[in-house]
Amino acid sequence: MENSLGGARFAPETTYLNTASSGLLPARSAAVLRQAVDDAVTGRPTSSLGTEPVERTREAFADLAGVPADRVSAAASVSVHTGLIAASLPAGAEVLVADGDFSSLVAPFAARADLKLRSVPLESLADAVRPGTALVAVSSVQSADGRIADLTAVREAAAAHGARTLVDATQSVGWLPFRADDFDYTVCGAFKWLLCPRGVSFLVVPAACDALPPLYASWPAAEDPRGSIYGPVRLARSASRYDQSYGLLPYLAAQHSIPVIREVGGPAAVGAHNTALAERFRAGLARLGREPVPAPGSAIVSVPGLGRAEDALLAAGVQISARAGNLRVSFHLHNTAADVDRVLDVLSGLPGSP
Repeated sequence: MENSLGGARFAPETTYLNTASSGLLPARSAAVLRQAVDDAVTGRPTSSLGTEPVERTREAFADLAGVPADRVSAAASVSVHTGLIAASLPAGAEVLVADGDFSSLVAPFAARADLKLRSVPLESLADAVRPGTALVAVSSVQSADGRIADLTAVREAAAAHGARTLVDATQSVGWLPFRADDFDYTVCGAFKWLLCPRGVSFLVVPAACDALPPLYASWPAAEDPRGSIYGPVRLARSASRYDQSYGLLPYLAAQHSIPVIREVGGPAAVGAHNTALAERFRAGLARLGREPVPAPGSAIVSVPGLGRAEDALLAAGVQISARAGNLRVSFHLHNTAADVDRVLDVLSGLPGSP
């Protein structure tokens, strides 16, 4: 584990262990963005490229999600597409979520006062599905602490009670193999493990889905976007009918970022790399007398009581994050064993450490 899986595609100048907050841009994606900014200054803006970058990005994500590209809608954020799903539910519908799940998944349902939002511990989610539950919404991997949801149990429980499923795969697609076909809806922000700029997000819908209201209907949602820039539009037959008007700069880079996952061996290879580093970190924590939140098989490690170490780590050039008082460290394809040892070295020097 001396070398990173990403190789020369990345050029971090810090010990970057914060992909769970924001992923590193590959060098080639950054170069494309720099060129686009220069072009905009000199009179060759990205709008002249049309929607080709969006379509290539959509296809790259669909490949990782295991679905045809015509079932993937593109937008700028997870909450945009979660809002569509929330808007589709009838008054009085019960939505079941996990305690402490990410707000982009939960808040759009909470914002509708006529829905019944019920929250239970993640480990109890499948058992909590009951007759009358309309939708179960859960993140595949919890942002706060890296715990991995038992999606098989959730899917089976939902099917037994006639509930639909919504999975937020933002913290898993790219390193944890995932099948969007196993669920009714999948949402995914791409600026973390898929190495894209902020402003790239996806929704996967069932085949021939027309259950969601096309709230953002405009020219990108049309069957013929180029021919639909004035007046009413004929909505696309594909999932692009739910597209939000895109910011083209993020997608310009994203079309080069997401394919990196396949280039280095796919989610299984990335996951093996990431989790090996996470296990090395957990072993080091044990030597320091620290016990992380139990999250076997996760690339995210959360350490209770160590959120106070954030400032010391940042001062030492180690990029991590603090969540709910915990220290959260996340490992991705640009990281090496030396990165693990570096963060452990800084933690060992904190007051009160062995």
